Amino acid sequence: MRTIFRDNGLTIALVAMFLFSALGMIWSGHSAYNEELREHGSAAIGLLAYLKSGDFLSALFENWESEFLQMSAYVMLTAMLFQRGSAESRDPDDPNRPEDELPTATRWRNPILSWLYSYSLGLALALLFIISFALHWWASLAAANEEALRHGGEAQSLGDYLLDAQLWFESFQNWQSEFMSTAVLVLLSIFLRHKGSPESKPAGASNSETGA
Repeated sequence: MRTIFRDNGLTIALVAMFLFSALGMIWSGHSAYNEELREHGSAAIGLLAYLKSGDFLSALFENWESEFLQMSAYVMLTAMLFQRGSAESRDPDDPNRPEDELPTATRWRNPILSWLYSYSLGLALALLFIISFALHWWASLAAANEEALRHGGEAQSLGDYLLDAQLWFESFQNWQSEFMSTAVLVLLSIFLRHKGSPESKPAGASNSETGA
């Protein structure tokens, strides 16, 4: 058991923090949503009803969408672009890594599968972004229609809502923060260190050294 926690401690800690944060989001979101309903003269709803509501699902997938966009863009951009001195970049003077190519026999056996495997991380993250965006789009529409019907308005279709400023405001407000925080990490890793972290250069490395 000790070995399991040692070998998988990073994933276990992150999953535990995710679950804690998700429970906090559910508790606080449910309370805030019912308070808003009461202010508009509507009856409060139960927890299960809230978990199925557009309000909750839109907020959930809106955040997942931005995270997967950030990670997929980061994986793909770091394969093409450089930042000299950053721990988050390959060295522009020596960009090739050993064992970054599949064995020749494997490539010739099935070149399409070999290509997909070689770029599978970026492709998987991009697919998760697309799925999360579609779910956010659907859930945000549901939330907007629920709000419109409470105030005597008209419901929108999925196609109409794709052109609605509210959907894109929800997306862009998260996208900008993800790209800003990633840029800050790339730049700070040039000058700052965190001993023991593979996301940092060694504490004794010079600022001009590139890559962790």
